[in-house]
Amino acid sequence: MEILKTNSYYKALKIFSAIFLGSVALTVSAKLKIPFYPVPMTMQTFVVLFLGIALGYKIGLATISLYLFEGIIGIPVFSNSPEKGIGLVYFMGPTMGYLLGFLSAVYLASFINVKDNLFIIFTKLIISVSTIYLLGVLWLGNLIGWEKPIIELGVTPFLLAELFKICLLTLLVKQIIKIRNFI
Repeated sequence: MEILKTNSYYKALKIFSAIFLGSVALTVSAKLKIPFYPVPMTMQTFVVLFLGIALGYKIGLATISLYLFEGIIGIPVFSNSPEKGIGLVYFMGPTMGYLLGFLSAVYLASFINVKDNLFIIFTKLIISVSTIYLLGVLWLGNLIGWEKPIIELGVTPFLLAELFKICLLTLLVKQIIKIRNFI
């Protein structure tokens, strides 16, 4: 009986550690800007998809939820915070749809498995990241008006960087999935 208690405490510690470290990784990925054309690239979407693949949907969703909660309560975890505001005010700004899209993307990315071929992996990653942009564009259009060039503002500048990140993840996915066995 004592061994069962020890194992469940150890498992809970691993899960909470994964959630915390995933949130930290997401924060760091939001702050680092990599020079890229036509706009600087952060690695946020890469980390979101990575978390879905590595942690599965339950722990992945918990990680993204913690990250969003941290940002909403005022911890400057988001990409342009604290420079452009913090907390709920920043969260409800132009990037809210994209941030909420992290939840759907981490969930969908979690369904990638080791038996998938590269084409299937690539396709699943495209679908996963597309939900971020779909929710982002829907919120952005609602916020600034549909008469504005929403796609040109909220999607087009990021397509090349997303393609790069998805290709990189596609090549690494077989190694990333091994993390699930550790947790």
